[in-house]
Amino acid sequence: MTAPVLEIRDLAVEFKTDTGLTRALRNVNFDVPRGEVTAIVGESGSGKSVTANCIMRLIQPPGRITGGSIRFAPTASQAFDIAALEDKDERLLDLRGGHISMVFQEPMTALSPVHNIGGQVAEAILCHREVSKEQAWAEAAQMLAHVGIGDIERRMTMYPFEFSGGMRQRVVIAMALVCNPEVLICDEPTTALDVTIQAEILTLIRNLQDELKNSVIFITHDLGVVAQIADHVVVMYQGRVLEIGTVRQVLKQPVHPYTKGLLKAIPGVVDPGERLATIASVVGDADITTPFPLIKLSDGRQVSLPRGHVPAELKP
Repeated sequence: MTAPVLEIRDLAVEFKTDTGLTRALRNVNFDVPRGEVTAIVGESGSGKSVTANCIMRLIQPPGRITGGSIRFAPTASQAFDIAALEDKDERLLDLRGGHISMVFQEPMTALSPVHNIGGQVAEAILCHREVSKEQAWAEAAQMLAHVGIGDIERRMTMYPFEFSGGMRQRVVIAMALVCNPEVLICDEPTTALDVTIQAEILTLIRNLQDELKNSVIFITHDLGVVAQIADHVVVMYQGRVLEIGTVRQVLKQPVHPYTKGLLKAIPGVVDPGERLATIASVVGDADITTPFPLIKLSDGRQVSLPRGHVPAELKP
């Protein structure tokens, strides 16, 4: 079995606030398989984006990583612990945008409004490779065409405000992939887009992943998106991992009460006089607030439950 590209162990993050310390992540454990798509799902505030920012080492004061490790194993160099790197370590420059890239939820916050599109994509190349500006410009044009942007010569000289939301997101994806990273993190990249454009962007990300064979971490709260794009699913709640499994295991046969609550709360059609279920109407506090360690079940998935609550057919 191929070793995972990322191994996250006992990751903990705290934020110092006026009311005290907020524990954003508590003993987070999961692997990111090489060459596959891992989705991280959960409600807003469950720690999904904080986990992604830890992988990129983007946690800034008043937040800090207080424990755990993030072991990254690039194919062409020695494995190292991202969480243990010093702030001025040269490996961080290679890591951000080189080995690991990120597509953010709102493309306008990821693009400079005063630089043209071609220059911004080319800059991503110049930051990580010693090539001429002409070569970087040519490679930027090639990648933009690869993500479905036409009329390249004209589009390269345009600015982000001249692009639609879907086109801007394609530019951000091009910037993230132009250095051929081993891991691509997508932090709710389709939330700000309309439904038809969402479908196009999801198809683009999946097709590029199949072609480039990189690993993708896809952060979302939309379980319909998870069913479409993911190979594996990590379910988080209040900074903890509650269930890990294949997309079929988690969506078809969830074990943890919180996962069942997420699935029950998907909007749908109900009988006249009935209301849509909410997570609170399906899951009690006692089911999700007690921090049990992850145990591995007989079908390979992991779940945070006491052994007495595991179905008999899945007990290890």
